[in-house]
Amino acid sequence: MPAFLKEIESFRGTGEKNELGQDLESFLEEYDTNKYENPSVTADMIVIQHPKEFCKVEQGLKVLMVKRRNHPSIGYWALPGGFVNIREDIDLAVKRELLEETGVDDIAIEQLYAWGEAWRDPRARIVTVAYLALIDEGREVKAGDDAADAAWFDIRLSKKEEVEEVNKQGRSRIKTLYELGLVNEERMVELGATIEVSYNKTGIMKEYQYQVLFCNKIAFDHPRFIVQALLHIEAAL
Repeated sequence: MPAFLKEIESFRGTGEKNELGQDLESFLEEYDTNKYENPSVTADMIVIQHPKEFCKVEQGLKVLMVKRRNHPSIGYWALPGGFVNIREDIDLAVKRELLEETGVDDIAIEQLYAWGEAWRDPRARIVTVAYLALIDEGREVKAGDDAADAAWFDIRLSKKEEVEEVNKQGRSRIKTLYELGLVNEERMVELGATIEVSYNKTGIMKEYQYQVLFCNKIAFDHPRFIVQALLHIEAAL
């Protein structure tokens, strides 16, 4: 098949042929993208609305959510996002999805994390790249595209329990339980989840892990996206 890119000079390396006698052009011509199963990529946006001045994440913040109108998780509330097109940069994809689903445009974003466990979605093997945006109060939203509704939800985050455990490798891990509540009084909707956050007590590499233990009407594994984003903001305050 032809090369995915028109410009390939920067990928020529030393210009030598490989063990099969192929130069770059012939290698790309014979390269079969169907030889290996490939995951799909989605991009999701965590948009946090905040007052002009804030010093904590437990209260006072809002998160933008959309109500799913199709399977999977039909009728549940999710973060805005969707699939990345084959020739689309991920940064542009998440902005496009945000605009299509909520009408929100022209905001600064930051890539936060890539979620890649194999069990995450029943449709296919999907890797999700999560983005974070912070915006001031007063931004209006309007559902569109495949979202049945779009709304701001008040965030309530509380730390419930923290314990220290020693794993099989002899490393001390700190495990913390967080209760996440999302409330939209206008729609009389309350969502919730319990998330366990664990990390290495010592060492530079903390190996953070986020696990959803309980979830009430929040789609997919999005509660842990939100908690990770809030803890990221808290660390920066």
